[in-house]
Amino acid sequence: MTAMPRSGELPLPQDEDALELYGESVHSRMLLGTALYSSPEIMRMAVEASGAGIVTVSLRRESGGDGSGQRFWDLVRNLGLRLLPNTAGCHTVKEAVTTAQMAREVFETDWVKLEVIANDDTLQPDVFGLVEAARILSGEGFKVFPYCTDDLSVAERLLTAGCEVLMPWAAPIGTGRGLINPYALRSLRAYFPKTPLIVDAGIGAPSHAAGAMELGFDAILLNTAVAKAKDPAIMAEAFAKSILAGRLAYRAGLMPQRDMASPSTPLAGLASFDMPDAS
Repeated sequence: MTAMPRSGELPLPQDEDALELYGESVHSRMLLGTALYSSPEIMRMAVEASGAGIVTVSLRRESGGDGSGQRFWDLVRNLGLRLLPNTAGCHTVKEAVTTAQMAREVFETDWVKLEVIANDDTLQPDVFGLVEAARILSGEGFKVFPYCTDDLSVAERLLTAGCEVLMPWAAPIGTGRGLINPYALRSLRAYFPKTPLIVDAGIGAPSHAAGAMELGFDAILLNTAVAKAKDPAIMAEAFAKSILAGRLAYRAGLMPQRDMASPSTPLAGLASFDMPDAS
């Protein structure tokens, strides 16, 4: 999942656990968005540096009237990666379902990242519309990846609606604030130990991604933090390594936190250096 090592750089250890999404094995635990880059070439370089196996793409961009959509589609298709179309910008169930149906025709996949937005300032999901749209699309054979909040009851309803993957936010889209509610994310992981959980939205730094992976999350979806970096390709590589580091740390088992200090050198058996009484 990492970029090729540079000259003099040792290759990183690999994550040997396969990520299974709707019965398909994915070679990378990093998903990358294709929006906001300063040029198609910069986007291509970032995707390649990330080692991502899945890229998200918006039907709205594909459908541009100036022909740019077709050029963009050709570029994304030449990357040879699994596509995850999204319903970005949709505010109603009908709009999201229709967009997903169109995306299936355009991108020739039944995978869809489902977004139903409730608030334009926070881009918070409309959880009621999201569950309803997920139920409809799952009934039509879609493999739904719902962008949701970190609420346990919403997660349960999405799973009941047919979703086999959940994509909770860490923070509102594009804020870069990281894990604003680690307790809620930890609870999701504990309540749904067998469900693939992908953190989607709000990740702003590689350390945020590593922290989410250390909680036991299965993958990270990124866009703004990479696309808006001074050097997107280098940032993509940094995220790829942090995601791998977090995953390896979770597998290895993190030490428990303590309220009091604990010496790394045991006191028993230490040599005694008592000075003789000068009197």
